[in-house]
Amino acid sequence: MNLFARLLLSTLLCVPLAACSQPAAPTSTVSKAAAPAAPLVQANSAGLPDFTVLVEKEGPAVVNISTTQTVRDRGGLSPFPNMPDDDPFSEFLKRFMPQQPQGGAPREYQTHSLGSGFIISQDGYVLTNAHVVDGADEVLVKLTDKREIKAKVVGADSRTDVALLKIDAKNLPVVNLGDSSKLKVGEWVAAIGSPYGFDNSVTAGIVSAKGRSLPGDNLVSFIQTDAAVNPGNSGGPLFNLRGEVVGINSQIYSRTGGYMGLSFAIPINDAMDIVNQLKGSGKVSRGRLGVQIQEVTAELASSFGLKEAQGALVSSVEKGSPADRGGMQAGDVITKFEGKVVPSVSELPRMVGAVKPGSRVKLEIWRNHASKDLTITLGEWTDEKVAAKSDAQTEKSNKLGLTLAELSAEDKRRSGIDNGLLVQQASGAAEKAGVQRGDVVLALGGEKVSSLPQFAKLLAQHSNDKSIALLIQRGNHVLFVAIKPGS
Repeated sequence: MNLFARLLLSTLLCVPLAACSQPAAPTSTVSKAAAPAAPLVQANSAGLPDFTVLVEKEGPAVVNISTTQTVRDRGGLSPFPNMPDDDPFSEFLKRFMPQQPQGGAPREYQTHSLGSGFIISQDGYVLTNAHVVDGADEVLVKLTDKREIKAKVVGADSRTDVALLKIDAKNLPVVNLGDSSKLKVGEWVAAIGSPYGFDNSVTAGIVSAKGRSLPGDNLVSFIQTDAAVNPGNSGGPLFNLRGEVVGINSQIYSRTGGYMGLSFAIPINDAMDIVNQLKGSGKVSRGRLGVQIQEVTAELASSFGLKEAQGALVSSVEKGSPADRGGMQAGDVITKFEGKVVPSVSELPRMVGAVKPGSRVKLEIWRNHASKDLTITLGEWTDEKVAAKSDAQTEKSNKLGLTLAELSAEDKRRSGIDNGLLVQQASGAAEKAGVQRGDVVLALGGEKVSSLPQFAKLLAQHSNDKSIALLIQRGNHVLFVAIKPGS
């Protein structure tokens, strides 16, 4: 695969790092600075925003963060130890860069990396990205007055990529914190940071979109901007025209590793919720349901009798989990959480994770073509699994294009599956929906299947449905697929 042809999701550090100790949190508090009465940015003679006043007032609170990490290897390894073996560039390095012979004595060397941050309290609390300080043995904060001060990592949360640092200093300049929920698509924003080590570089753009979900992430609803950010901008602030921080610059989409017009920032409201927990205990606690969920497609919504394709479809419930104890079942569609609509599958983990473990929450679910209320006591977050999005949708025997076989006793023993039918071949509508040979059909229309005659009977009962929902198991994943008969 051509390195320059693939689309990479890049963190904004030059060299990835790896995890840091978390000292006890100090007792002082972070106070939110008062917001300016009027916008700091005014239009210039050409009618364009003039960011000079914003930079003069807020720039001193933006800092450069440098980290040092000691790496120990066994000798004979790549000079880029953090690069994955399957990275196409790794093969290039192996061919064209010298390596030490295998079997050499272990050696230690130091790696360095740069990032950005901003001061949120006069007594020295600094906010940045978790990946900026991940694995660092030493963290230095460089102020605009050229002072360099060692920082302690109060805590870091990798799930949201937020880290809180503390430096021993007083009467520091601080940023004004805004309300990211009031941010509007199309409004101007400015980023300040240290791209490639160039301290206090300022770039500007607009908010391109809100509520973005990125691959591998389901706890942050990112702000997308076209303000230019590059490696080294990580952890730096994103300002609105009032000079308030509305986000933390965190990631970019890029084919080259550099800026290509797609930048993503963590909303400051989300970040400050994390900061308050890190200050108190050095870690973040989140609520947990214990379910595997997937997207509700238009076809699945139709098969379940839902008017709209929204909510989170429960494909499996972990035994003994809070959801299991609360009466939730596979096939339920979670439509509301604590009275708030669940617009999509990606929103539910954020909503659940924002609630403290042990809290009793009310959920509205859709089951058997009717709404039902459940009350569940949340557990401690481990992982709210989201089932892989299927290209297909599932089910059929003759009419659906499925050739099925009953599971033998030995099949059930080896797989740990009590019921289901093995897909020997998928064609027609089932193949179009993405059903594959080797899948196990666990249920049709919400009812478990265990024999071919039963499956045929259930299929006949749903013969007039525009789409038929099947629950299938593929490897270790359980998910629903919807098949359109005759498609």
